[in-house]
Amino acid sequence: MSNQSKGKSAKDKAKAATGTIALNKRARYEYQLEDRIEAGLELQGWELKSIRAGRANIGEAYAVIRNGEMFLFNAQITPLLTASTHVVAEERRTRKLLMHRNEIDGLIGRIQRDGYTVVPTALYWKGNKVKAEVALAKGKKEHDKRDTSKERDWLREKQRTMRAHNKNA
Repeated sequence: MSNQSKGKSAKDKAKAATGTIALNKRARYEYQLEDRIEAGLELQGWELKSIRAGRANIGEAYAVIRNGEMFLFNAQITPLLTASTHVVAEERRTRKLLMHRNEIDGLIGRIQRDGYTVVPTALYWKGNKVKAEVALAKGKKEHDKRDTSKERDWLREKQRTMRAHNKNA
């Protein structure tokens, strides 16, 4: 019997085990992203199973530093129906971000001194671990958002023109 008839092939399983879990596309629109930092994520067993099933969302999530530790708030990991019965699954619980002390200290300095905020931009697999990409960001003003939108529209129109020109040539 071939791998295709058994379900997922080895290539499909490898692809599912690596790559992006969830993106925060809104962060790129709302904020000017500067430094990106990789952080581990402290998860419970049911959360890991839900993430493997593709039930994670960080669209409304934000990161805060409290007592010298970084925490991820409002990230939604929806529990599976087959989750353990002895654990109360809270889908928007506060999760600790695992970072080195010097990384956190550097972020604290820039947040307090320069007025930055820390925004989660992506969740992804690295090996068999879930990692969160957090970015040091400054909020965009309304005119900056319009400029970003105009630039994106211009690039899209330019691509269409180039494609049409290449077909005619």
